[in-house]
Amino acid sequence: MLVLVLGGLGWLAVAAIGGGRSSDQAAQTSTRSNTLVYRTVTRTTATGTVVTVIAMPKPFHVVFPEGFTRKQMAERVAVVAKIAASKGKVRPRLSRAGYLAATSKPRVPPCFRNNVKSIEGFLFPATYEFFKETTSAQLAQDQLDAFCENWKQIDLGYARSKNLTPYDVLIIASMVEKETLSPDERALVSAVIYNRLHAGMPLGIDATLRYGLDIPPTQSILQSQLDSNSPYNTRKRRGLPPTPIASPGLASMQAAAHPAKVKYLYFVRRPDKKHHFFTASYQAFQKYAAAHGYGP
Repeated sequence: MLVLVLGGLGWLAVAAIGGGRSSDQAAQTSTRSNTLVYRTVTRTTATGTVVTVIAMPKPFHVVFPEGFTRKQMAERVAVVAKIAASKGKVRPRLSRAGYLAATSKPRVPPCFRNNVKSIEGFLFPATYEFFKETTSAQLAQDQLDAFCENWKQIDLGYARSKNLTPYDVLIIASMVEKETLSPDERALVSAVIYNRLHAGMPLGIDATLRYGLDIPPTQSILQSQLDSNSPYNTRKRRGLPPTPIASPGLASMQAAAHPAKVKYLYFVRRPDKKHHFFTASYQAFQKYAAAHGYGP
């Protein structure tokens, strides 16, 4: 006996029901073609053996790197949708405009209790599958679900002891993500942020100003921009910026919740453009910066 089932995403299941065995077992195998993925599921029950062949469209993938902003993710969606249309010969429902619309309002994931001002920071960076009929709202929901799966691994005990809220930790994580290229420095940058907050010092993180004023990373920050009254100007304003400035990955979230136990207050990029020089001394910071051409 054959059973045909057509799924909502265009997949087709063909089931063949044969003679019986007494146990209930299942086995799966998968094969792929250029456009379809075939999955064979064999299940043996008391009434017989059922072999189901499921043919479903081969998924496309969109990759959101750690540290991407919502706008960068929208641009990535546009690029991937264009590739899917040209190579996959389909017109996906995903689009830049649709993604921006789906993520325009502040949305609090179910795992997060704080009031938030933006969805920025909650769109978890990872690789996601999508199909022709996948909507931007569905993709954004997948990202929020992935955020919760990762956020539940974060122990906020230490941050709470420093009077920081979960949203504060997410904001710190976004700054750690944007400021570090070397994984071993995440907890050190986090420590500098904690120490400066404790000391009442401006954080002095230019990535926040770039975010607030939409300054490209390839463009130098002008003096007029450094003098701006933007709430993201952490050179002038004390405390944290009002929202996350990007979507951090799990490692940066963990670093934001568990900073290194050091007294550093300053850091400056080393000549290799990947690592930083850290110090608790303003004089040492100034000396190192001047010696490597970072001075005024």
